Formats: sequence, C-alpha cells, structure tokens
Amino acid sequence: MHIDIDKDVCIGAGQCALAAPGVFTQDDDGYSTLLPGGGDGAGDPMVRAAARACPVGAITVRDGTA
Repeated sequence: MHIDIDKDVCIGAGQCALAAPGVFTQDDDGYSTLLPGGGDGAGDPMVRAAARACPVGAITVRDGTA
C-alpha cells in the first residue's frame, strides 16, 4: 500500500489524523503528514477511511508501491 498526501490541496482539517492516528499526524503548520514508517499504511485498517474523510481529497491510497 502506498499513501500520498497532496500538500498543495491539504487544508489541515485533521480528519485523517483523527481516523488513523497511527499513520497520520499534522506538521507544525497544521497540515497532514505521515508518521515515520507510515507511508505503507502500516497495516492500519483505517487508512482508507482516513482518505475518504479528507474534505478536499488530498489523500490517495494505492495498492502496491507505485
């Protein structure tokens, strides 16, 4: 699984960090970022729910590593 956060689209709503706190957090400016080691979803079943919760669609989750 590969997770991508479009930093140009992210508005810092924090819904991803609320839905999957083991994978997402917010940086010093309040924008979404992955926790260290979180780029592959770390097997967290809430990753896709977190992507769907993003109000601006800034998170893309893909199977594989591409």
